[in-house]
Amino acid sequence: MTIFSASIRVCVVAAASLLAVTATQAQQANMTFFVTSTPIGNGGNLGGLAGADNQCQTLAQAAGAGAKTWRAYLSTQEADGKPAINARDRIGKGPWTNVKGVVIAKDVAELHGTNNVNKETSLTEKGEVVNGFGDTPNRHDILTGSQPDGTAFPAGTDRTCGNWTSSTQGAAMLGHSDINAPPSVVTGKSWNAAHPSRGPDGGCSQNDLKSTGGDALLYCFAAN
Repeated sequence: MTIFSASIRVCVVAAASLLAVTATQAQQANMTFFVTSTPIGNGGNLGGLAGADNQCQTLAQAAGAGAKTWRAYLSTQEADGKPAINARDRIGKGPWTNVKGVVIAKDVAELHGTNNVNKETSLTEKGEVVNGFGDTPNRHDILTGSQPDGTAFPAGTDRTCGNWTSSTQGAAMLGHSDINAPPSVVTGKSWNAAHPSRGPDGGCSQNDLKSTGGDALLYCFAAN
């Protein structure tokens, strides 16, 4: 191979790599749904809804999609004179697509019905697959605090880690991003209401959330 032909080959490879990077950046800029690649790190204490939304916004910004307004798919329960907030009411009208351009749901009704949420589509903002049931480590437990229809639980039994301010007491309702679980988990194929958290620390610590197959990850939706 001559020096000239080698140089051409290097240029072609570099151009192809640049085009691939540009295409990936364009996909990330257009995405309207992702699973957080990293947790806040303090279990169920997310700093309330504002802290969770900030995590979504920060990761989206780093991926090139920060121009949108991002919201975490989380409900809160009625407490201290404040009304409940439904996750389904926080995330806009849709449609929502992942980083690959795959449509998750066209609207709120479809999201809570015949959606396209599964292991292959519930990608992070980086386009990574989230480890699911059977993988090591399993990270498919996603914080939602929601009932299957996306509404908040009634006041009483905690399903939101103290409305996302506690890493000790309480518990959080979790969804399975891969809609998969052992057969013994009857609701294991629910993306947003598979089972409550549990563990020796009370159910809301980072270690407790990891112990049942999670990492305190969030679903993030572009609300505009």
